[in-house]
Amino acid sequence: MEYIKRHIRDVQDFPQKGVLFKDLTTAFKDPRALHIIGWDLAQLYRDKGVTKVVGIESRGFIGGSILAFEIGAGFVPVRKPGKLPADTLQASYDKEYGKDTIEIHRDAITPDDIVVIHDDVLATGGTMRAAYDLVKSMNPKKVYVNFIIELTALGGRDRLPADAEVTSLIKY
Repeated sequence: MEYIKRHIRDVQDFPQKGVLFKDLTTAFKDPRALHIIGWDLAQLYRDKGVTKVVGIESRGFIGGSILAFEIGAGFVPVRKPGKLPADTLQASYDKEYGKDTIEIHRDAITPDDIVVIHDDVLATGGTMRAAYDLVKSMNPKKVYVNFIIELTALGGRDRLPADAEVTSLIKY
């Protein structure tokens, strides 16, 4: 993980003043770092019978797609409103710098699915909590939650349900 950490850029005052943003795009553009991220994510879930990986817009699409490919699962996008073409379910939530809404296709998850919900960074947990609630409303067999980075000082893990199995590759 030290190699990955060296490739994560800190951006001060993004997306608003006072926020220190952990930018993974600098790690994603490095072939070795991207490979390590994909491999380490896959190792967490190879033997868990995962059938779907849900990636949260937009950087969650990158790690989520790689994870889905590596473990032979399908990929489901969670997007901002109006971006998915078919019937959706929607959830609104608070985040560290405002409010937002996400959507998932109503038919994306079945009761037979074992799901990993992936996003790049766990900050305050609002986005993941909304995605978790959407996925759980579809009654899958099991739901795992995963991040590349967890910002522990922001307490995002505490906003997630106690029964959520949460993993992060890197903690700050």
